[in-house]
Amino acid sequence: MRKEWRTTGSIHEKDLLAVSDGVIQHGQNLSRGHGGNAHPIACTLMDNEVLVGGVTGRTEFGRLFISYLWVDAPWRGKGIGTELLHRLEALALEHGCHDALIETLDDSVAHWYKRCGYRLVAHLPQYCGPWNRHTLLKDLKPDGDD
Repeated sequence: MRKEWRTTGSIHEKDLLAVSDGVIQHGQNLSRGHGGNAHPIACTLMDNEVLVGGVTGRTEFGRLFISYLWVDAPWRGKGIGTELLHRLEALALEHGCHDALIETLDDSVAHWYKRCGYRLVAHLPQYCGPWNRHTLLKDLKPDGDD
């Protein structure tokens, strides 16, 4: 066996991808051992076959984990982000989710999520440079629903 240590500039892209895939696979195996079964979930908006915005995530353990929400710059401020978020939440409800979790480093985006019904459950000041990390949670089922 001949070991060869590599650092940033000399690591092949496929090897970097294998590392991230390995971590994800390991996490999924751990999760399945506890009854977890992640399913991807997404919603996009197209205009004449051009992507305007989208939101992606996964459902697992009765929770919607939102990964990304994006609206193309010319379309921002028109309520599309809110509609994408609400449509994904409705889809998650159909998949048996009872709440939704999102994280952001942008203070103004965190305030926007609060206006959308999310509550702050964790805050890490100066997480990365000038940005704070916000973790927000929203109950998806109306009060009294089970």
